[in-house]
Amino acid sequence: MPRVEDVLNQADINSYITQRDFPLTVGDALFPQRKTEDFKVKYILGANGAPVSASVHAHDTEAQVASREGFDEFEQDMALIKRKIQMKEELIIMLSKAGHDAEITQLINLIYNDVDNMRNAVQTRIEAMRFEALSTGKITLNENGLEDIVIDYSVPTEHQETLSGTNLWTDSQAKPLDDIDRFVDKIVESTGDRPTRILTSSKVFNALKRHDSVRSAFHGVNSARLLTNAELNSFLQAQGLPSIATDDRRYRVQLNKNKYVTKRFFPEDKLVAMPSEALGETLYGVTAEEVKMRNMHNSAFQNFGNIIVQQYATDDPVAEWTKAVAKSLPSFPAANRVFIASVLGNGNPGGGVEG
Repeated sequence: MPRVEDVLNQADINSYITQRDFPLTVGDALFPQRKTEDFKVKYILGANGAPVSASVHAHDTEAQVASREGFDEFEQDMALIKRKIQMKEELIIMLSKAGHDAEITQLINLIYNDVDNMRNAVQTRIEAMRFEALSTGKITLNENGLEDIVIDYSVPTEHQETLSGTNLWTDSQAKPLDDIDRFVDKIVESTGDRPTRILTSSKVFNALKRHDSVRSAFHGVNSARLLTNAELNSFLQAQGLPSIATDDRRYRVQLNKNKYVTKRFFPEDKLVAMPSEALGETLYGVTAEEVKMRNMHNSAFQNFGNIIVQQYATDDPVAEWTKAVAKSLPSFPAANRVFIASVLGNGNPGGGVEG
């Protein structure tokens, strides 16, 4: 009569998590992952990329003293993210009656599914933080004992704009190409760097390519022909403007036992112009769970990966638990080199559909 811990132990789970090839996300490309032993996220804010001119001096005068740019430090505690799922008494009893290999395999697969689901839940929260930082310049934590904790990455106010009235891209009088020119020029003017890409939603992209002013710029004044995504990006690049990619992925947040709310990773009404390279890193710290596991006498692992997964038992009530946990936070040293614009007005920027 097999027990859960007999067919799958902590070493098996550690090996599985560290060797499992989980697919990379969009956030992994923008904020690559890195494990650190530090407890805080620390980095130097990005310097202005425009060259600084020396001054002309008269003979026998002291040289002008330069300021050292890009040495404003950002420091912030990492966020503790975790989720667990319970295998209750009735299921434990049923699984304990597994008498042949197929039933034991079913037990192992059930636990591995829990491992994947809990690990992916933690990864989803980290992905949401990345895109909140990118699309707002801030992360707000207001859950599970944290009340209105705001992490501000200091995106300059002049690099943020909310359009309104006839300037909204859904209005026939709007001039979206002029807006993109202005967004790009502002970054060039203040940093010396030219954004090469824009991330937005399909709703924004469609509003842009279907706008009369954009279609007439590409096809001519009297043409009713619509642009394709490829045509619009080719046109933008020919004008020295960033190419556009879209992200419409969604995730769910559990409100209570049976109710969820669906949200977007990237807001539906916004666009962000950004440089071609990574914007920062997704830093992972050491959790208390990892410290404890490292100190276990029978631990065969020292590298537990970025997200720790544990399988453990409780006695009253009897239960088996699978828990995933990480300490993580994105760094954003390129925060002064992005432009965040809301171009469609209000609506449903971050999602929030209950189901």
